Amino acid sequence: MEKKAGIPAAKRKVAVSMEEAIDMYIREMKIASGLNTQLVFEAWDKASGAAKYTIARFFRDGKLYITLGSSVLRSQLYFQRDAIMESMNEILSKDPLFVKDDKVSFVKEIILK
Repeated sequence: MEKKAGIPAAKRKVAVSMEEAIDMYIREMKIASGLNTQLVFEAWDKASGAAKYTIARFFRDGKLYITLGSSVLRSQLYFQRDAIMESMNEILSKDPLFVKDDKVSFVKEIILK
């Protein structure tokens, strides 16, 4: 394309899918780690069924710390940790918004308090 009277030539834009555009936006705005953390918490709620009894949550370095309001439920979930973690990681891997990065990755350990 030519320049006309001080107007820069327009560059052609490459068409991208909506999925690629969302992924680029998440990476550009640097919101991937916060979004991933929220998706991990949602996966906990779905996989464990203990959202109602979950008082506090914290996720760092692949470790999910969960504080439960019921000691009976904590005891039951303690023995199901591996199955819950596997289910959570499956939910996360199927979520198109979950960005696999170095800061927030899949759940490697569940610690119940």
